[in-house]
Amino acid sequence: MVVLSVRSSHRRRYVALFLSVTGFIIYRHFSGQAGRTRISRSEGLSVNSSQFTLGGEPFRLLGGSLDYFRVPRAYWKDRMMKMKACGINTLTTSVPWNLHQPGRGEFQFHGGLDLETFLHQAVGVGLWVILRAGPYVGSELDLGGLPSWLLRDRQMKLRSTYPGFTEAVNAFFDKLVPKVVPLQFKKGGPVIAVQVEREYGSFAVDSDYIPFLKEALQSRGISELLLTADSHEGLKSGGVSGALRTLNLRKLNYDDIKYLEAVQPNSPMLVMEYWTGWFDGWGDLHHTFPPEDMVAVVREVLGRGMSINLYMFHGGTNFGFMSGALANRSYKALVTSYDYDAPLSEAGDYTPKYHLLRDLFSRYSNGQLPDMPVLRWKESYEAAIMYQHLFLWDALPFTQEPFKSRTPVNMENLPVNNNNGQAYGYTLYETSITTGGFLKSGNSIRDRALVFVDRSFIGLFDYKTVELAVPDGKEERTLSLLVENCGRVYYGRTIDHQRKGIVGDVLLNNVPLRDFTIYSLDMTQSFIDSLYRAPWKSLPNKPSFPAFFQGRLFVDGYPGDTFVKLPGWSKGVIFINGQNIGRYWDVGPQQALYIPGPFLNSGINQVIMFEEAEADFKIQFEDAPDLGMTVDIE
Repeated sequence: MVVLSVRSSHRRRYVALFLSVTGFIIYRHFSGQAGRTRISRSEGLSVNSSQFTLGGEPFRLLGGSLDYFRVPRAYWKDRMMKMKACGINTLTTSVPWNLHQPGRGEFQFHGGLDLETFLHQAVGVGLWVILRAGPYVGSELDLGGLPSWLLRDRQMKLRSTYPGFTEAVNAFFDKLVPKVVPLQFKKGGPVIAVQVEREYGSFAVDSDYIPFLKEALQSRGISELLLTADSHEGLKSGGVSGALRTLNLRKLNYDDIKYLEAVQPNSPMLVMEYWTGWFDGWGDLHHTFPPEDMVAVVREVLGRGMSINLYMFHGGTNFGFMSGALANRSYKALVTSYDYDAPLSEAGDYTPKYHLLRDLFSRYSNGQLPDMPVLRWKESYEAAIMYQHLFLWDALPFTQEPFKSRTPVNMENLPVNNNNGQAYGYTLYETSITTGGFLKSGNSIRDRALVFVDRSFIGLFDYKTVELAVPDGKEERTLSLLVENCGRVYYGRTIDHQRKGIVGDVLLNNVPLRDFTIYSLDMTQSFIDSLYRAPWKSLPNKPSFPAFFQGRLFVDGYPGDTFVKLPGWSKGVIFINGQNIGRYWDVGPQQALYIPGPFLNSGINQVIMFEEAEADFKIQFEDAPDLGMTVDIE
């Protein structure tokens, strides 16, 4: 037997050589626009007349938006590498306060919300980062990313210096900012700028608010460049001294540029949100933006010497109940997919936009772009057959203790979840009636209610249907209203009025209903997991609704991405291995929901459907998305 030994001096040399090579690779990866010279960390992203500098060197920001909470953690690096291979040098990401702080004093920064790991992965790929720290981020999220428990305060004024709001912001920033400070550029990290709020100029109810946020960030150690981002209308009132004003747009308008130059002279121009596509609402068509039209604007922006950030570069998915809603003319809930018709599809696939952008950005790169990562295989699996059924009322014992109240109580003010109220899902309101007649919602249903008498369906309330006939009957009967929060409005002046459930009186023959028993059905993973103890029954030929249905998906080998398609189903929520995949609805446009491979197990996977009205008893798994019929964005 031969024994090889290494002297201590040689060992030290080998270690030093290894560290030197490793360090060289890291700095080459992370040098961005600085090219082959080591970048100075003494000076961060700076405004120098008509151009940016980073580390004292000229820097053109070629950015793309990627939200960590919309992408499985296992795919973060894959999406970043695809950005880098396209020629992107800067990643922008939003911080969703509502996900990080689901309740007062309760903070979550682990798993898919591990922001620090996400930022470290950006370092490894060689991307700079602009952090959209909020507290409001918009982004088509429920309540714009603000936590619903803020609305327990009846006097709450969101996005203002109202004491109840600023106290909550300070408590959140006390947890968030210390995680970001060590990862700033001047401390050796990737964060080159922090965006303050989003499009506040179009809201602008409190002139002290943006200065408050600026101070809140800087006093906690944020020392990199601060930004604000607004459309043309909000550029002036949305900014603050000491923060760079940037522009959000889809079409490049010369008047927008001249106005920004007038408001903020002698500064580089940054289009902070160039909208590469658009989001979809239930009942609409799927919005698309022709690739040639999109890239033509990018080409013109760069030709004018400006910097740009593509919103979104990769949209991802609004898993669970993340989707918000619109209220421009009337209420419109948004779909589960956040594909956005972005350069990278919802499942991380390349699109024609990606290839056109890569060709364009290659002309602005100091060297050859990295190779494009290989795409992940998509799978079509055997259909999952539903074999068990659980009537809604048989699941109630597994909810939190029901609450009794003389009058209806909205979701946010229910005494559940450690007195943080109910954020998402459904709430069941029950009371006794002794007569039939006309039931009027009084515009108090937020957002949609299935109505039952003695558990038999009699009709639906929504924003258009506000009156129902209740069958006659003199004996005491139970009237039930199963109310769904379809998503809180994410933008606009109605944001303070986004309480859900029953928010006022419901009238029977013009008499307000009283004496409710209220069940919180927030559909959390712990609730879904607890249903294994429920009295499931074999699936009958004519099942009762609403109900939970259970089946199994078998995956042979390593799980791949797939898309669940639901012909014959009506409206509800799908859970895979306890994970809330999101809402489905046969009104479209979205016809298939994306299921990432990391959500699946090799072998048997539990599938639970909550269905409101109609079921086909099986669900299909296909290898391609179906976002519905399309319409071009004008």
